[in-house]
Amino acid sequence: MVKPAEIRALSDAELLNELENAVQKLFNLHFQRTTQNLESTAELRKTRKDIARMRTILAERQRTRGAEAAPQAQAQD
Repeated sequence: MVKPAEIRALSDAELLNELENAVQKLFNLHFQRTTQNLESTAELRKTRKDIARMRTILAERQRTRGAEAAPQAQAQD
């Protein structure tokens, strides 16, 4: 399980890459479960939570950038 502090330390590009890898891992875990080759079903939950953490932090960054850009736009008016 990835900690939020570790995720926040990543750049946007690195975070998007990690998110893509986690989504691919989740797909593979679902496939393993379907073929009854999955050893630990807890991995599914951990991976889903990691994906949610990454998406949450990305959304926070987007909101922060939007809030920073808004005062600059108002100052120009």
